[in-house]
Amino acid sequence: MRTVLIANPKGGSGKTTLATNLAGYFATRGRRVVLADLDRQQSSLGWLQRRPYKLPLIQGVDGRKHKELDPGAEWTILDSPAALHGDKLAEAIKLADWVLVPMQPSAFDIGATREFLDMLREEKAVRKERVAVGLIGMRVDVRTHSAATLNQFLSTSDFAVPTSLRDAQVYALAAEQGASLFDIRPSLVARDLQQWAPLLHWLTSTGKHAQ
Repeated sequence: MRTVLIANPKGGSGKTTLATNLAGYFATRGRRVVLADLDRQQSSLGWLQRRPYKLPLIQGVDGRKHKELDPGAEWTILDSPAALHGDKLAEAIKLADWVLVPMQPSAFDIGATREFLDMLREEKAVRKERVAVGLIGMRVDVRTHSAATLNQFLSTSDFAVPTSLRDAQVYALAAEQGASLFDIRPSLVARDLQQWAPLLHWLTSTGKHAQ
C-alpha cells in the first residue's frame, strides 16, 4: 500500500484539488484507491458523492472516524484539514510514504507554508527520510509577479518541487462534476496533463515504494 498525505495548514491552498485529482489518476490506471477525508468540511467526500458511477471507482472514507488504513488499497490519498499540527500532524505523517504540500502564489500562503515546512523538518520520519516531501505550486499564472516570488521561494527550499499547476478553469469544472482531470478527454486538457506528468513520475520513482 502506498499512502500520500496532502497537507498545508493554510486554508484554500489547494489540498482537495490535489487530493481528488491524484485519486482520479490512480483510479483511471486501474488501481484500488481510497480517498480518506480528514477534514470536518468533508470536501473530498462531497466530490465523491457527485462522481458519476460510470467513472473509475474510488472508495471514500471519513478519516476522522476510521483511523486505520485499508490494507487492501493500492493507493491511499489523505486529504487533511487546515491547521494540521502537533500530535495530529505527527500521526498523519506516520501513515504516509509521501507528503505533498500544495501552496498558492501569495505572501500569506508563502508565510504559512514556510512555518509548516519548519514543522515538517522536525518530524522524525522526515529527518530520517522515511517520508518524501514534495512542494506543489497551485493556481500559478507564470505571467505574474506573485508567481515569480513563489518560484524564488520554491527554488530555495531543501524539499523536492515536482511541479507547479496553472490556474485553469478546468479544475473547478471537473470538481463540480465529481471528475478529475484524468477523466476528461486528454485532448481537452493536454497542457494540464503535461504539468502533472513530473509529479506522477516523482511519486512512482521516489520513496520506499518506488516502482
